This record gives sequence, structure tokens and C-alpha cells, in this order.
Amino acid sequence: MVKSAIKIFCRIKPSKGNNILYDVVDDNSNVDDKSKLELIVPRENSDGYVNNKKENHIFGFNQIFDQKTTQDVIFNEVAKGVIDNVLSGYNGTIFAYGQTGSGKTFTITGGVEKYADRGIIPRALTYLFQTYEKDKDLIYSTEISYLEIYNECGYDLLDPRHEATKLEDLPKVLLMEDSDQNVHLRNMSVLPAQNEEEALNLLFLGDTNRMVAETPMNQASTRSHCIFTIHVTSRELGSATIKTSKLHLVDLAGSERVAKTKVGGQLLTEAKYINLSLHFLEQVIVALSERRRHHIPYRNSMMTSVLRDSLGGNCMTTMIATVSVQRPYVEESISTCKFAQRVAMIKNEAILNEELDPKLMIERLKREVQSLKAELALTTGEERSDDLTEEEISILSQLLDDYIATNDLESTLEVGGDMRKIQHCFRRFKQLVIEKAAHVDTSSAVQRVTEVEKHVNVTLDDKQVGRLREILEQRDSEISILVNMLKKERMKSSSQPIDTLPPTAHERRDERRDYIVSRHDIQKGDSASMAKKEIFETFKRSSENYDKVEDQKQTLKLRYAEAKHLGQEVNEIRRKINDLKKMLDVSQSQADVLSAEELTEQKEVIRTQIDEWKNKYQRNFQRLKSMKTEIEHLHHILNKSRVQIQNNFEEWWQSQSSGSQHKNTNHHTDSHQHVREDHMTTHKQHVAREDHDSSRRLTSHRIYDSSRAHGGSVSSNDEFYSVPKPKSSSGRVNNIPLTGDSETDANILAFVKARQTFMEKSSDGS
Repeated sequence: MVKSAIKIFCRIKPSKGNNILYDVVDDNSNVDDKSKLELIVPRENSDGYVNNKKENHIFGFNQIFDQKTTQDVIFNEVAKGVIDNVLSGYNGTIFAYGQTGSGKTFTITGGVEKYADRGIIPRALTYLFQTYEKDKDLIYSTEISYLEIYNECGYDLLDPRHEATKLEDLPKVLLMEDSDQNVHLRNMSVLPAQNEEEALNLLFLGDTNRMVAETPMNQASTRSHCIFTIHVTSRELGSATIKTSKLHLVDLAGSERVAKTKVGGQLLTEAKYINLSLHFLEQVIVALSERRRHHIPYRNSMMTSVLRDSLGGNCMTTMIATVSVQRPYVEESISTCKFAQRVAMIKNEAILNEELDPKLMIERLKREVQSLKAELALTTGEERSDDLTEEEISILSQLLDDYIATNDLESTLEVGGDMRKIQHCFRRFKQLVIEKAAHVDTSSAVQRVTEVEKHVNVTLDDKQVGRLREILEQRDSEISILVNMLKKERMKSSSQPIDTLPPTAHERRDERRDYIVSRHDIQKGDSASMAKKEIFETFKRSSENYDKVEDQKQTLKLRYAEAKHLGQEVNEIRRKINDLKKMLDVSQSQADVLSAEELTEQKEVIRTQIDEWKNKYQRNFQRLKSMKTEIEHLHHILNKSRVQIQNNFEEWWQSQSSGSQHKNTNHHTDSHQHVREDHMTTHKQHVAREDHDSSRRLTSHRIYDSSRAHGGSVSSNDEFYSVPKPKSSSGRVNNIPLTGDSETDANILAFVKARQTFMEKSSDGS
């Protein structure tokens, strides 16, 4: 690692007249600032006001080039040392900064009138290829890219479509960052140059495509920032270690004061973008010069993002400030010198870019393996292949069988030092372990099945299974009744005072009576609830909207299935896009293995596939979105139909219940009084008949279910569903057990009548 400050140079533009006084002083005693530039700006004492402006402005530089300095001297003093470091494997940057018309483009690119006016870029290309010819111990390769930043948008100047296409129609160069915060440029071409002529042709192509316009301060003012990058790769003969470096040659657009130039229209827009990007560059310089600043605003502009390594990163950077000493531009010249002083405070940490070429390393290892095989064959006197012969395999199998069959714990397996035989033995042992584990699992499963068959020797027919199921249902009903009774008793005990006396015999008889009545109420309530559900199911199937609801359900199921399948396709497309992006990142890391043309072609193929999958993703996502709206609409219609059927059933049920309750009110009142008087003499009969009535009700349910399943109707002689008639002397109406409570009995009789009326309508309809 080489830690060094940015070197700053100053070049004074030749001018014919109207210059201010200035002086260049060489100070060899100061290592950092060998030369000093003094600009003398006399005060203007007008209108009697006191002017305290500073007259003498002194700035230090590594070296100052006066008006008569030639291009050759500029290259030797400024650029040659940077290029030598690039050839050694370090990154380098040279950028020119100054106001418009101060000679930046002339310094970096050069003039076109004379061969001696060539700038730093063509001279650097010539110097590089001359060095390649002299140094025969290294193998060099050179690639070139040319980036233009116009109105804060990046364009590839080496794109051949520049001449035939408008600038806004060309693909823009995009910035991308990897996990290590290294900046990569998308849609940026990197073209190889085999010799100096090809490299110069690429330079001339880029300069031809560059944005140039006439301004009041410059007849050919460049209206964009340009970065000419030379990528150099070198390695020694027979070595797998390669050195990669890059040289940025930056020509920044010149700053200008609109108040002086009076430009408008497109020139004004360009001037705004140029001044804004230079302002962001100055923000980065100021932040880097302050030691306590933790955040550097590189992302504010595209130019500072591209030059991140050049400013405070892995690079050896040199700046050349171009100034004009003419009196109208003295303020801009002072501003340029102040900017250079801040740049000189930045220190970069350049690292030698050296790595192993994986392709060359693989080839070298292959050669080494072949050499070792030949040496081994020469030592043993036999050729050895990668696979074992059949004879060797059979011998090993015999040795393994003998080793496994013996019970001697001290026995050994002698296969020699051949790794092929050792690996074969390991594979055989692993296969035996897997087979044994599978055999153990199968044996344990068979043993468990045999034990189950031994314990289960009883076979049941369908009748016995049905009977057991009925008993199970009856027990479940009894358990639920007992649980409800227990809850009721707990509530009573919690509300009863603690200091109450024990119940008398009369109170115990009343509790027994309440227990019997409550048990009848619970059984009747459960039966009524179950019957109401059955009636609702029959009512729903006979409704005119039932077929429509069923069709909507089937349509909704189909839409759900389609949406699920489409969602799976969308997720699969997303996964493929992510895989292609990973492949694109991998291909970027293989830049040293593949050639530039192969890498560019591979990237284009991957990007085309990504675009195709993205289009398909958008289409499927839109279909999924519309399908979601359709499913929600179907849900709304289905819920609306269900609510309508439920409301129709409730209206019909209330009409049937109110009619039956009005008709039988007198019967219920008499029955309540009669049951209360005779209950003490008949409660034993009720208790004895409870189980009998329960079984009859279950039988009635089964008769009804069977009749409904076969499309028939229930007979009017059925005990549970018969039409209510005048009560008998035992508290029953047509053998329907009543509770004695007028309101409860009225609800029971209303339910029975409603059920029979509905069943008769169903029978007539069928």
C-alpha cells in the first residue's frame, strides 16, 4: 500500500493582453510546494468608498507551467510518472479543472492543427505501446472505454450508433454497486486495442461524438465531462499472477458565470448541470479534506461516483489546474487555485492490483498432475488410470468380505497406499451400512404389524359397527347433558348463601322434579336444534337460488385453482430472474477469464433473457391482479345469495311458529297445571320411560333420514313428528312429552307443526 497526497499542477493559459500582474516563484526548499503562484489584483477605490479587498493571492503547487510551456513538457512532468505506476499495477487518474476556455481540453486531448499540440491522452497511448515493445518479459493487453456525462446522464462515446441516432435515444450508462461498494457501469463498452493505431482511432471516434457548442467565452466549448479510461493487464511469462490497473484521463467541463456570459436556452441548461456537478465535486473535496467527516457524498452526482477511487481511494491521482490571467477572468482563476489547495489536502491509499488468473492456474495444475503421474509410473513401473480394473475390484471385494466375516477384533484390512482402493472400500462400507439400516427399519415395521394382528383377533360386521356407533352417539349426548347439568348446579351453589340449612324432604322432591323437567328441556332443545338444521338444509336445496349458488361455488373453486397456478408461475418467474441476475454478477467476476467480446456477448444474452422474463412476469402479474378482482366479486355475490336464503328461511320459520303458538295456547295452560298436580305420582313413570323415549327418538331420526335419503316422506303416525292434538291426561299431546311450561311447550308444538308442514310441502313437490 502506497499512501500519498494528490499532486497539483498549475498551467497558465497564453493570452495576448489585458493581463493582471502575476509572479511564479520556484521554492526548492519546500518539498510539498516547490512553486508558488502570486496573483496581484489592485484595489478599485471608486466613489470614495474604502476597499479592503486582498490584493496579493499566493498559492502553492507542486509545479507551475507558464504561458510558453509546451505539451511535451506537460506530459513528461505531469503524466509520465502516473503512467509508470499504472504499468506497475497501481490505478492512476489525471484530471484537469478550470473555468471554460482556460485550456483543459487542449491539455488533456490536444489540438488538431499541429502534431506537437497532441495532449496527454494521445501521448499516453504512444508511451504505453512503446513500453510494451521494449519490455519483452511481460505480456500486456489494453482495453479502452470513453464515458461522457452530459446533463447528469452517462453516454458511451464509443457506441457506433452516435452518428445515426439522437442523443436522447441512445442507451444511458447506469451506475451499479456490488457488495464491496465497487462501482460498475452498465451499457458501457470496453473495447480492446492491439496497437497504437487502434487506440487512437477509438480516441478520435469518441472526440467526434462529444458534445461541443459555441459560447461567448469559447468557440468550441465542451459541454460535458469526459472520462477516457485505459485498462492495462500484464503478467510474466509462465506465471499465473496478473496485474490489472486502469488510468483515468478526465476532462471536466468548465465552470462559467451566467451573469457574465448571458447565455440562454439549451446553453443555460447545460451550464446549470455543469456548475451543479462541479459543486458536488467540491463538496466531496471539502469532506475529504476534513478529518472528522465520516460521510463522503459521492452519490450526489454521477461524476463523483465514477471517480470514487480517484478521490480518497485506491488510486494515484494528479490534478492540473488551468487558469487565465486576463483581467475579466481573474476571479474564476482565484477560485480554481483555492479549489486546488483543498484537493492537495486529500491523501489516497493506492494498492497493488495483483491476483491469480484462475484459468492459468488450472492449466498449470493440470500440467503438474500429468507430470506427477508420469513420475509415479516411472517409479512403480506401471501405468495407473483414474478407475480400478475389474480384477482389482474383485480382489478388494474378497478382502472386504473376509474382513467383515471374521470375529477377530485385531484383524486389519490391507489395501496398500492406493487412494483409489481406499475410497472404494469406504464406498462399500457406506453401502453396507445403508442396506443394514433399511433392513432394520423394515423388520421393525413388520414386527409391529404382527403384534397388532395378534392383539386384534375380533372382526366386526356392519351391524355391530352401526350399533356401536349408535351407542357412542348416545353416550356423547348423555355426557353433554350431564355437563350442562353440572354447570347449572355450580351456578346454583355459587349463588346460594354459605349458612343455609340442609334441604328438607320436600325440597329434595322438588329438586328431583326440576332435574326431570330440565333433562326433558335439554333433550328437546338439542333435538329441536338438530331438526331445525336439517329443515334448513332441505329448505336451502329446494330454494330457487340453490343452483345459482352451487354454480358460483364451482366457478369460485376454478378461479381459486387458476389463481394458485398463476401465483406459482409468478414466483417461478421471479426465481428465474434472480438466478439470471446472479449469473450476470458471476459473469462480471469472470472478466479476467473470458475475452471482452465473449464477456459482452454473454452479458447481452443474459440481459435479453432477463427482459423476456420480466415481460412475462408483468403479464402474469396483471392477469393475477384481474383474477383477484373477479374472485372478490364472486365472493360478494355468493355471500349475498347465502344471506338471502337465510333470511327467507327465518321469515318462513317465524310465520310457522307464530301460527302454531296462537292455536295451542289454551292447551298449554291446562297441561301445565295438570302436570304440576300429578307430577309427584307419575315422576317414576317418567324416569322409567326416559331411556325408552330416547331410543324411540333416535329411531325416529333414523326413519326420517332413511326416508329423506330415498326421496320419501315421514308418516303421520310417527310419534315424534305427528301433528299436535289435544293433550291426554298424562301431560302428553299425541304421545309428545311436554315439560309443563307453557312457553316451552308452545315452542315444541310450533316446531313439530312447522316440521310436518314443511315435510308435506316437500313430499308434494317431489
